[in-house]
Amino acid sequence: MKWPKKTSAFCSRFAARLIDIPKDGHIFRRRNKARAAVLAGLLAFSQAGIAYALELRAVDQPSSAGDNKACASCHSDIYRSYLKTPMAHASGPAAENFIPADVTHAKSGVHYRIYKEENRVWLSFDRPGDPSVRGKRELLYYIGSGHRGLTYLFSTDSFVFESPVNWYGKKRIWDMTPAYQDAKEIPLNLPAFTSCLHCHVSEMRPPVAGTENRYVLPLFGHGGVSCERCHGPGAAHIKSGPIVNPAKLPPDRRDQVCMQCHLEGKVAIERPGRHVYDYRPGENLSDYIRYYVFQTNSGPGAVSQVEALAQSTCKKKTGDAMSCTSCHDPHFSPSAEERVSYYRGKCLACHGAAFGSKHHAEQPDCTGCHMPSSQSTDVAHTQVTDHRIPRRPDISPQLLQDVDPRSAKPRLIAFPPSLGSDHDVRDLALAWQSLAQRGMSSAAGEAERLLHLAAKQTPDDPALLAALGYIEQKRGATDRARELYQKAIALDPSSIDVATNLGVIEASTGHLREALKLWEGAFQRAPGRSTIGMNLARTFCDAGQFDESRSFVLRVLEFNPDLGGAKKLLQQLNRTPPRCTP
Repeated sequence: MKWPKKTSAFCSRFAARLIDIPKDGHIFRRRNKARAAVLAGLLAFSQAGIAYALELRAVDQPSSAGDNKACASCHSDIYRSYLKTPMAHASGPAAENFIPADVTHAKSGVHYRIYKEENRVWLSFDRPGDPSVRGKRELLYYIGSGHRGLTYLFSTDSFVFESPVNWYGKKRIWDMTPAYQDAKEIPLNLPAFTSCLHCHVSEMRPPVAGTENRYVLPLFGHGGVSCERCHGPGAAHIKSGPIVNPAKLPPDRRDQVCMQCHLEGKVAIERPGRHVYDYRPGENLSDYIRYYVFQTNSGPGAVSQVEALAQSTCKKKTGDAMSCTSCHDPHFSPSAEERVSYYRGKCLACHGAAFGSKHHAEQPDCTGCHMPSSQSTDVAHTQVTDHRIPRRPDISPQLLQDVDPRSAKPRLIAFPPSLGSDHDVRDLALAWQSLAQRGMSSAAGEAERLLHLAAKQTPDDPALLAALGYIEQKRGATDRARELYQKAIALDPSSIDVATNLGVIEASTGHLREALKLWEGAFQRAPGRSTIGMNLARTFCDAGQFDESRSFVLRVLEFNPDLGGAKKLLQQLNRTPPRCTP
């Protein structure tokens, strides 16, 4: 492949048309989706559980216990009961949880259908009057039981993406995936990130090294949440060896079993070289990930149950004696007819039958008043139960919202304290930087201050270097940003964001050969990132290398067929003679 000539006129044109700098990638991404139901163990303490976890951690190959059936021979009653819970059906092949869809999204004008044909599930899409927007994808897996929500996954060239439309179980409607309610184009390039997958599937395959969403299919070994998610690997236990019983773990380790999926926080930062999906019950979750929240209370989010419970008077007064399983049995979900009496019994186990006979005896539904359902603050069409358990039922969740980030800077703190502290400068710095990149202008100063402090402590941390490079790049300090990025990518060559951002700097300063090399490598590993492909296409087009430009535009449209800029450029490239601008 020929490199474009480095003419000053070309460089000037290109620099003026650069796509916005992509956001840095050190942040632990996660999709704000409804997760599966409650996990955990009962009350009691024992260091033995930790020893079991450490022993079993060495067994890293998939075990026959992964699909739960191996547990059934000894725990048949629990097995049969668990099969009826939403957790047991949190994922699987698409055909096993098929919900047909026929919906038109008004703001984009796109008509979507989800249908089954010869036991294969398909998503079709088209915009009437626009022949360039018409196609279909085979849906391979479902994520979410459908009780609260469900989305399907499809694969393009082994890169796995989320369907642009979701099922919202509470309202029983199909609509756009969260955060894309107002999209004008079809979002067919939403990567299936591990931060979402690991809570819904069992024996998840990690992404291919250097990519963010390319997987070796099948995507996971077993559908749903298996016994091993709460009890750790079971291969040794099948041979009469030990296994983790969350009820016998110290309170913090016990609670972390639930926390791995039922705590999202305002920001979550993975530890250096670690991934949350590698965590095993009995280990210290803070060795894998740190969660941060605002010091002020927040409204209920789709996966904020642990954080909300910590704000409740019940939890504050009982402390470690109360856990998720004080109210929830992870092996059992009460039916709709049983719910009121079941949870009333849980309340009266602490408050006493005498209290129950006097306190609104005519209203047996305790949760109806003290754990009301309200609209999630982060996922559309989704109602969540208020685990803050307000004493006064007339207290609206809206009264407890975070402070307005545009008018004041809230204090970001670790949650819970056992999972870190403000002294973990590296993670706290990246957390503030994450908020700054989300648009919280008041977070920028604190992010930069802490990033510099953290970099002095660990000068070879690629995430810190990348974050500082991004700040310098936005500031216009090109040379300093290049220096930081080059050091970061030398330490972590797999960083797609650093390669992309460094490529922007190289291109804008006339080093096109270096820029194209960086972008081509990044785009090969993340073809769903249209901005990278469009940078390549426009660069080659401006250099007069139209065939190369066309190949990159077509690759972009393979993953993002409704991208307006790509469609317009392709039209120009197909003209005689080809052009780069309308």
